[in-house]
Amino acid sequence: MGDPYRLHLNLQDSNDFSGSPIGIAGAGRVAQALGRLLAAHGEPVACIASRSIEHARKAAAFIGYSVRAVSYSEIARHTGRILIAVSDSAIESVASALDMQTGIVLHTCGNCGPEALRIVSGGVFRGAIHPLQTISDPGTGAAALHGAAFAISGDGPAVAWAEQIARAANGRILRIPDERRPLYHAAAVMASNYVTALLSAAQTLLIAADVNPDDALAALGPIARSSLDNVLRQGPVAALTGPIERGDVSTISSHLAALKEIPGPIPSLYRAAGLQALELARKKGLCAERAAATERLLEASLQYEASLEYQAPVEYQAPVV
Repeated sequence: MGDPYRLHLNLQDSNDFSGSPIGIAGAGRVAQALGRLLAAHGEPVACIASRSIEHARKAAAFIGYSVRAVSYSEIARHTGRILIAVSDSAIESVASALDMQTGIVLHTCGNCGPEALRIVSGGVFRGAIHPLQTISDPGTGAAALHGAAFAISGDGPAVAWAEQIARAANGRILRIPDERRPLYHAAAVMASNYVTALLSAAQTLLIAADVNPDDALAALGPIARSSLDNVLRQGPVAALTGPIERGDVSTISSHLAALKEIPGPIPSLYRAAGLQALELARKKGLCAERAAATERLLEASLQYEASLEYQAPVEYQAPVV
């Protein structure tokens, strides 16, 4: 009787691939989370591919009982729509292995648009869909996708499918121009990875203040959650509190003095974040005199650190005979 997936593809209109089987290229956290999301909404996820067939089998079992594990070269035989969810550097090599002549291909890279799929045949509709969410493991990842924003761009049919995926997650659609995607992705990194880095830095400072590491992280939880909730509810300007918001130069000065004992990038992180917070404080109404004094203090501290980091070349001196 032949392959039922291929038979279904033959019945598709040349530009309409809605409802055609879906293949997922990649078996990592994002691939599994999106696969389970699609399967849970009744989408026909037919197969998943990975460099390791064993990884593909495990991912297929996670997504659904009817999903088969295949190689990258086989995936196009069974599907009309392919979602590439691999690391950014692997997109081109995976796309080149698909051997796809018609259909839709999306990738999940946040930093680039459909141009990352330029190696794919011209008969394929290309697009990009990036979930603006952090996925640390597949199990919680599918649930985390619900309500997330999705950055979408590409050819018409590819965009239509990407929007369908976003709607399945009850998500917000962001239309990011391809040339602006690096800015979009930098924002995503700051809202996710850099928040993690900030909390790690805060934990390090509490440890330096003789707090147990586990207690330090637990202690930071309530203030971090409240700060995030306030920002999302009130906006960054209204939510800002603390010595920068007050223009409390003496307190900030004591922080900078104490931070001289801390090695690594944390002192620079404090100063850079302080200058950004100062912009919010000005918008909130901090008087010009206090704002200027705070800025001078932070800038002077930055310049002082830069002077310490710079080491003048040592001139050769002949030995004294």
